[in-house]
Amino acid sequence: MVELRHSGSSLGSRASSSPMKRDEDASPLIFNDHVLRDDDDDHPRHSFRDRYRSFWSKIYSFFPFLNDDPRFSQHGSRISLLLLVFIAVAGLISFFSILQRLNSPYLCKKDGIVLHCPRVKENPSLWENPFSATTSWKPCAERRDGGMSDLPPENETSGYIFIHAEGGLNQQRIAICNAVAVAKILNATLILPVLKQDQIWKDQTKFEDIFDVDHFIDYLKDDVRIVRDIPGWFTDKSELFTSIRRTVKNIPKYAPAQFYIDNVLPRVKEKKIMALKPFVDRLGYDNVPPEINRLRCRVNYHALKFLPEIEEMANLLVSRMRNRTGSPNPYMALHLRFEKGMVGLSFCDFVGTREEKAKMAEYRQKEWPRRYKNGSHLWQLALQKRKEGRCPLEPGEVAVILRAMGYPKETQIYVASGQVYGGQNRMAPLRNMFPNLVTKEELASKEELAGFWKHVTSLAALDFLVCLKSDVFVMTHGGNFAKLIIGARRYMGHRQKSIKPDKGLMSKSFGDPYMGWATFVEDVVVTHQTRTGLPEETFPNYDLWENPLTPCMCKA
Repeated sequence: MVELRHSGSSLGSRASSSPMKRDEDASPLIFNDHVLRDDDDDHPRHSFRDRYRSFWSKIYSFFPFLNDDPRFSQHGSRISLLLLVFIAVAGLISFFSILQRLNSPYLCKKDGIVLHCPRVKENPSLWENPFSATTSWKPCAERRDGGMSDLPPENETSGYIFIHAEGGLNQQRIAICNAVAVAKILNATLILPVLKQDQIWKDQTKFEDIFDVDHFIDYLKDDVRIVRDIPGWFTDKSELFTSIRRTVKNIPKYAPAQFYIDNVLPRVKEKKIMALKPFVDRLGYDNVPPEINRLRCRVNYHALKFLPEIEEMANLLVSRMRNRTGSPNPYMALHLRFEKGMVGLSFCDFVGTREEKAKMAEYRQKEWPRRYKNGSHLWQLALQKRKEGRCPLEPGEVAVILRAMGYPKETQIYVASGQVYGGQNRMAPLRNMFPNLVTKEELASKEELAGFWKHVTSLAALDFLVCLKSDVFVMTHGGNFAKLIIGARRYMGHRQKSIKPDKGLMSKSFGDPYMGWATFVEDVVVTHQTRTGLPEETFPNYDLWENPLTPCMCKA
């Protein structure tokens, strides 16, 4: 573009020294007089005064009252005067009408009451979604106070169901929500779910070590009957999860509600207590009644509350993030998924030395031998996955995307992450572009976090809450953590930005050696204008946890 401007100006300067052909009838302000150079002796040269007189003669022809020459008729002068007055009055009316509309309130509804609401002109913000785009939906999955419970007495339910919530904190959270929903479908009593011991961290966290049990049971008392433990009359507790007679094991993934009615309910009625195993993603989304999906949202957003000490510590971390500059400041939460296990499982190729790549190949072959095979097909697979946007973003790539979005170097960023693969060398590009990176370990002292190290899941809960309450949340790869955060922020009103990078488009841009910075910035900004957690209509097989819009939110 710069070269074009220079070339255009130089052409213009050369053209000015040569004759130019003009269309004499192109404009009423281009006169018929030929104004030539001083050295042209064949035609008389018009003076500035002649041109000035000629110009004003045209003006007087439109508005004769401006001229005091008596040759102009009084009749024409009056018509022109009236015309000018009419135009002036119309202009004033239009001006004051526009001004009044800009400053006057407009009618809007709040809680069914018509109010006068001020008009607010919004500028694009790095930290918030436009207010006008976030007011069309509101949460509607909460409990209705004063409603009548339709639960039968405990001895009249179908029986008891029991589950182990497997995986990390967020996978366990989803399993708990599904367990409540299945209990409702079966009209069964739910025994408080057990958080299965994590094989990696050897964490023995119990439900009551993380969540407020009393609130959980009380909030859902009109929906599902929940008990803390296996009933006393059932003596052989070791049978659960070990005896085939007491375990339902054939539940398919994303099973419909009808499957539970046809296949699980008869066994629960017969045995009175049944364990469901496995229970990861064992309930569908679009093949269950809407009220069941609404119940899952009620559990997720209202019934499941962390313990007060976890909430208090998270609030302290949030307060420190908002005051790191000495005055109130917004902050960004970055969920950086680039741990060794995630990198290995992705089977994507990343920048690194030959030694690093060889060690990663050995690690993949050991952990996933069936997928690794002889390794000959992995390079083509890695290229395909990157093109499809299925590879985790590297810390350096995240830094470039955030800078292209307009976030300055001074941005305060809270990092929720495990141990990053590659250590400080891998983090260096991100730290250089955004030096104000902190983790919970840097925000709080060892003494403050000592009580949370007893249960690793509670540390994950702190990350969850600090990310949930951030001004901007940025995910770098999929997973239950990011899905639950984005879904909760949508449920709370879509106001807070939740950025989900388009990794497929970004991979094309990063791989284009001819793309300039300005073009890259434009691509990033335009692509992510609608990827900030705004309302999205749901689609078949949608993920309820990331997008709770249709079943759990209502038109405002």
